[in-house]
Amino acid sequence: MAASVWLLALLAVLLPGTSLALAAGAVLAAIAWALSTVRHRRGSGLVVLSLLCAAAVALSAAAAHPARDRAAAFAGRAVEVIAVVSSSASVGADGRLWLDARTVTIGPPGHAEALAVPVRIGIDPQHGVDLGAELTVIGQAKVTDAGERAALVVFTTTGEVSRPASGIFAIAAQTRADFIDRATTLPEPGAGLLPGLAVGDTRAVSEELSAAMLASGLSHLTAVSGANCAIVVAAVFWIVALCGGGRRVRVLISLAALGAFVVLVTPEPSVIRAAVMAALAMLTVLLGRPSAGLAMLSVAVTGILVGDPWLAASPGFALSVAATAALLLLARPLSRGMSRWMPEPVSLALAVPLAAQLVCGPIVALFSEQQSIVGVAANLIAEPAAPLATVIGLLACLTSAVPAVADLLAATAWLPSSWIATTATVSAGLPGAVIPVIAGPVTAAVTALISAAIAVLIARSGSARLRGTAGLVLAVAVALGGARILLTGPLATLTAPDDWSIAACDVGQGDGLLVRSEGRVALIDTGPDPGALSDCLAQLGVPRIDVLVLTHYDQDHAGGLDAVRGRTTALLHGPPAEAKDERMLRDAASAGARLVPAAAGRHGVLGGARWQVLWPPPASAAFTSGNDASVVVEFSGGGVPRSLFLGDLSAVPQRMLVASGRVRGPYAVVKVAHHGSKDQDPGLYAQLQPRIALISVGEGNDYGHPRAETLGFLTALNARILRTDQSGRVLLGLRDGGVAVWTERLPRPGPTESNDP
Repeated sequence: MAASVWLLALLAVLLPGTSLALAAGAVLAAIAWALSTVRHRRGSGLVVLSLLCAAAVALSAAAAHPARDRAAAFAGRAVEVIAVVSSSASVGADGRLWLDARTVTIGPPGHAEALAVPVRIGIDPQHGVDLGAELTVIGQAKVTDAGERAALVVFTTTGEVSRPASGIFAIAAQTRADFIDRATTLPEPGAGLLPGLAVGDTRAVSEELSAAMLASGLSHLTAVSGANCAIVVAAVFWIVALCGGGRRVRVLISLAALGAFVVLVTPEPSVIRAAVMAALAMLTVLLGRPSAGLAMLSVAVTGILVGDPWLAASPGFALSVAATAALLLLARPLSRGMSRWMPEPVSLALAVPLAAQLVCGPIVALFSEQQSIVGVAANLIAEPAAPLATVIGLLACLTSAVPAVADLLAATAWLPSSWIATTATVSAGLPGAVIPVIAGPVTAAVTALISAAIAVLIARSGSARLRGTAGLVLAVAVALGGARILLTGPLATLTAPDDWSIAACDVGQGDGLLVRSEGRVALIDTGPDPGALSDCLAQLGVPRIDVLVLTHYDQDHAGGLDAVRGRTTALLHGPPAEAKDERMLRDAASAGARLVPAAAGRHGVLGGARWQVLWPPPASAAFTSGNDASVVVEFSGGGVPRSLFLGDLSAVPQRMLVASGRVRGPYAVVKVAHHGSKDQDPGLYAQLQPRIALISVGEGNDYGHPRAETLGFLTALNARILRTDQSGRVLLGLRDGGVAVWTERLPRPGPTESNDP
């Protein structure tokens, strides 16, 4: 039943104009089935019920579309929004708090109208942005893609909490805040992770640990789901039973506790699914009837999708349902299969994470550019600590009114939390812990085929021919995967030239570029991930950075700073505008880097090469921070092709840079600004006349970088375009009077010859 309802919900939200037609079609199909000659067959009633539920989902979507369409009319305009927060807040890469909310009013500033639609809001960090609070914000509205739960995304310019959370929402917010404050006074690595494990609040988790949790397949532990709800319901049910409560009293109090728990951890998709399943389980207890897990899952999913059809397109909800189904259907057969080689308790412990990995892997492959290889082993090591951290951490949260008790419980919960954090960090740091993939349906289909083959072989299900086919599929996958790793890893590194002078590291959606002359190395930006930059530096044999150019402080340019902490001589930086920027510079200085403010006119040497800063202007009041204050630096001589690195400079300052007369083409190499976004001035590039246009960009990024318009005018200038999302690491060097090109990924183009300007 749930599968057909889910499919219709997807169609209804992805193709908005078809909702009513889908609902009518489902109703007519149900009537036809009920009146047909097959109505006496077993299961006919279930078919009719499934079709009617599917019709209800389509009608629910149809009812919501008019309001969403009215909201979409405000896209691209300044809007004033009053909205009630409906989710927990998380810190985005831009430093804002991002949260889900439901609007009360929306419209042009001063002329807002009553309209209730879900929106996604980015607001500057401030106190009181809690579930149930009312926000008043002014900002730019952007329409979302079909299927997204939010009708609009609002990038706020001003915003405030106009009415704080009240009642149970206020109590829950204060309880969470007290627990987070208490937990974060403990030592790392477990302190920041503890609130995530206990109440699903990940705001204190560092970016490095978050990346490690994702790479090790442990990020699901901070998503409150079925296990947490089951623990709460079971504990309350047992306590009430000890106090002599009857079955009805036990069920009612357990349901009330479950509702309070959902408010405490905030109603994320996985929490909603788990809470509905737990409530259905309590209902079967109340009625005195046995319950079937799969049937409850189906009913829960159907009911949730009727209430909110857009959850059908939510990856988090899909993963939550898939993991639950895996435990219900696959864990036991896998355990029986593995018990032939190991004790049954061990096989069952291993079967749980393996089942979840096999079923969730294809879903993850739809939207993630990496697959964890160490996930099963990391989960096996970390799982025993998870319930301890969850239960004890939750008790520490609930006893915040008694500080002595709460402190003791928090310190106790810190131990399993630290175990999990250490497991994630160590696992993610292993060679080959993750493999890069191209996200999309093809990768998902291949992953599903491999997962099915593994399940068939371990569970020994099906005929001998089927098991033989599964073995062949797995052998081919291993052979192809091994060949790919060799060709893009060790063998590719072995073929890399030693005489490179410019390198573009493949750091994902960000910049991380190197310039080398006579053994001296400059690094322009660090990318978003210290791990990716560290790998690149190790592969290129770069132990120390003589000059680090930090063009600006955004996460995609400065997030990997820890990779060169303690091994940087000088840090050339743009103007800091926020406290976090200044803190970043102080940390670098405390690790031994000499801070050098960058402004047009500053110059220096790197080995035999010369460098000079062309932007920003000294003491500029117009561009004080961000993309438009990006440090633009030129290198030339000493074996380095004349090159220009533009940071994230946008079109307006690009035109001002041309007008300043500081840039005079042609250049052999130009690092294209802002990952090839459309916010460019073609006139600048016409002035630069680049032979090679380097674009540092992440594969499958959400921004659509590089944009077709930018690629178009670069092509018209006869520039050779090299992109890290397509070519991986790129190395350039002077050879025979021209620029030789080497790229990490096959097929590799031959050398490009150009006169060194």
